[in-house]
Amino acid sequence: MNKIRLGILGGGGDSLIGPVHRIAASMFDRYELIGGVFNPIWEENIGFAKKLGLPKSRIYKDLEDFIGNETALPTDQRVQVVSVLTPNFLHFPMAKRLLEEGFHVICEKPLTTSYREALELKKIREEKQSIFAVTYTYTGYPMIRQMRSMIQNGDIGEIQKIDAQYYQGWINPVIHSPESRKSVWRLQPEKSGQSCCIGDVGTHAFQMLEYVMGQKIKTILADLNYLYEDNFMDIDGTILLRMSGNAKGVLRASQIATAEENNFTIAIYGTKGHLKWAQENPNYLYFGLENTPLQVLKPGHEYNTNSANDATKLPPGHPEGIFDAMGNIYNGVANAIAKKAVDGSYPDLYDGVRGMQFIEAVVQSHQSGNTWIEMK
Repeated sequence: MNKIRLGILGGGGDSLIGPVHRIAASMFDRYELIGGVFNPIWEENIGFAKKLGLPKSRIYKDLEDFIGNETALPTDQRVQVVSVLTPNFLHFPMAKRLLEEGFHVICEKPLTTSYREALELKKIREEKQSIFAVTYTYTGYPMIRQMRSMIQNGDIGEIQKIDAQYYQGWINPVIHSPESRKSVWRLQPEKSGQSCCIGDVGTHAFQMLEYVMGQKIKTILADLNYLYEDNFMDIDGTILLRMSGNAKGVLRASQIATAEENNFTIAIYGTKGHLKWAQENPNYLYFGLENTPLQVLKPGHEYNTNSANDATKLPPGHPEGIFDAMGNIYNGVANAIAKKAVDGSYPDLYDGVRGMQFIEAVVQSHQSGNTWIEMK
């Protein structure tokens, strides 16, 4: 089987997300990393590529150099899909050019820095019919896919209450010093966009809720915290959620939750029972029913659904983690490129567009005095 030829933009040096993507791409032996642009500084770019064992001929100085040279190659040699792992402000211009030139795209979230840009990418993708994934990584966990299947099967009844929390504490050490803030690109509007906390982690929680429920959130009301008047990026927020009918919920996100690491939890309550999952212990799905002992479901067992077991690589009792979750998303994209796509196997461009709509709705709600905003 011929491997899919992969290019990467960004993710070099001490990047957090770069190794996750590269390892994920190698996990199912579906991709071959060909080249790309790992750093805008040429010496660091070429030095990093050398560490990866990539040929200098497929390392480029910038996006236009990459596109010009790759599109000049025969179709059976050029890069087919490109992962965009850069800071937020580069997602839109890079993804736009890649789509225009016929590449498939795997893009980090948030998709863009504005809803308008996201809609423009959606239009181009529909014209080009390229595969486009947005890496909401946590949807790749087996027990999240189990959760989604169980809700679809009606195991907890009709949804009536939803709760999502995503607490980090990494900004707390820098937020109290104006000078320290300058060293964090996520706190710089020109690089991060209109939101820090909600754009970085809140959008994960929003997308996860809609993914596992198979339903859309209709309206939101947000209250954001900037902590200081001279800080222009949200670092904490609470968002009330309303769905169709009488179902309601709350989404809480923070990056000043002191001493928290990556505390992402989600709970869905129905008329018959509930399901709970926590990212820091991702191999456990808690299933509660009225007048029944709490059940703990784990990966790799026959009682799980096909979607969960298809995302499981190891026998029961062998923990899987974030690399495996991202690997499942890359595998889903590979299947889509091979025209064997499975529903829910990777977050697509629509998820990214929806995420940008959510971010703008949250900011609008807060700035308008904490009013309800419709998610059309």
